[in-house]
Amino acid sequence: MININSSNLNNKKILLIDDEKDILNLLEIVLIKEGFKEIYKAENGNKGIELCEKINPDIIVLDIMLPDIDGYEVCKRIREFSMCPIIFLSAKSDDVDKLLGLGIGGDDYVTKPFSPKEIAFRIKAHFRRLEHMQFKVNERKRDDYKEIIKFKDIEIDENKAEVKKSGDVLNLTAKEYQLLLYLVKNPNMILSKNSLIENIWGSEYEGYDNTLMVHIRHLREKIEDDPSRPEYITTFKGLGYKFIKGD
Repeated sequence: MININSSNLNNKKILLIDDEKDILNLLEIVLIKEGFKEIYKAENGNKGIELCEKINPDIIVLDIMLPDIDGYEVCKRIREFSMCPIIFLSAKSDDVDKLLGLGIGGDDYVTKPFSPKEIAFRIKAHFRRLEHMQFKVNERKRDDYKEIIKFKDIEIDENKAEVKKSGDVLNLTAKEYQLLLYLVKNPNMILSKNSLIENIWGSEYEGYDNTLMVHIRHLREKIEDDPSRPEYITTFKGLGYKFIKGD
């Protein structure tokens, strides 16, 4: 689980838009106690929009009842240039008002009177969800990422499942490719026949030495300059095979 700590909060910019100074000041005090540092305040809608464009906040707490334009209109205008989360504050508890606020681009809705700590917790919850989503995206990117492996004149492109020698694409079968990739990713160590068979063909093929030997021979014929004197895939009798990965 991802936790929001103080170092995560230091650079989060919070914009508070409300015409009641007492609410603005109280929210500011509580948010500072909760670890936030950059808090900006606006006492009407137009100033809030102007400040939003200027500071590019990470989240906005927006009162619906404002002296110049209402919070719904403020939200609409902000949504023309920003998609940062907006938490509506309102004295109205009707579902219609909540649906209207959420429908025009709001992300959350809190009814007055409220606890300032509740606002702080809701803000943290938004950041927690955003960080979690970003973490998952980055995790997927890491999982999806496939490197290009190079050694001497051999190049393996995992994205394309393609192997080249001196720039020419080698015609490998699926099992030859899987075997080569496994050897390459476990370089300079002796891999037993059983471990190779289990990892490439599955445990049910254990003992099928001839299958492995044929694939090793075919691989050597395709990647080695002289298959009878292999440079990459070497045999250790009674032990297994080692892939020698040079520069």
